[in-house]
Amino acid sequence: MQEKDYIHPTALVSESAHLGDNVEIGAFSVIGDHVTIGDNVKIHHHVVIDGHTHIGDSCEIFPFASLGLPPQHTQYGGEESELIIGRNNLIREQVTMHRGTAVGNMKTVIGDDNLIFVGCHIAHDCIIGNNNILANYAGIGGHHQFVRIGSYAIIGGQSTVVHDVIPFGNAFGPRATLNGLNIIGMSRQNFTKQQISTMQKLFNTLFKSDGLFDAQLASAKSEFSGIEEAEMV
Repeated sequence: MQEKDYIHPTALVSESAHLGDNVEIGAFSVIGDHVTIGDNVKIHHHVVIDGHTHIGDSCEIFPFASLGLPPQHTQYGGEESELIIGRNNLIREQVTMHRGTAVGNMKTVIGDDNLIFVGCHIAHDCIIGNNNILANYAGIGGHHQFVRIGSYAIIGGQSTVVHDVIPFGNAFGPRATLNGLNIIGMSRQNFTKQQISTMQKLFNTLFKSDGLFDAQLASAKSEFSGIEEAEMV
């Protein structure tokens, strides 16, 4: 622990925990034996971080977040699984993140530069990439039914996702279905009008054309081959 760290007198920080430089830990927070915290991390009051949990540089964790506790899985047997959190993540109040399991990847992974808002839950073995926004009370279930959600996609509020969502997709509903492309999100990410138009044509070819999907897929591969954003789909 460096002299410039600040730990509130009421915080309980294990002597075995590894803290980087300029770490701030607020009142009544608890940091377990196997926790590693990077540089410039701010942990507000009443935060619990336990287990084999690694937190990257420049994260901020708000009150009543609970990170790295055992997963909610009937086959979990106390294995030393991990929670790995990347850099520059904003983790708001009451967020929970659990470690992995031996029946999964043995680790739950959060990338960099994510905004994880109030009450979100990220369960065992989930993998979250970079630059994602999880709105209030979003739940990413353990294994999440083995669903994959592509880059630049958007999931509507109060939706249940049980199938893969393509990159750039816009899915919503009680049993979420693909309803188009995330046009607004693409614009905000500085995709050009031409790129957006191309992706809309690709979407129409794949999902709006008549005939069997295999034929539509073959047509799309032929027409849009070599276009970077199309290759993502």
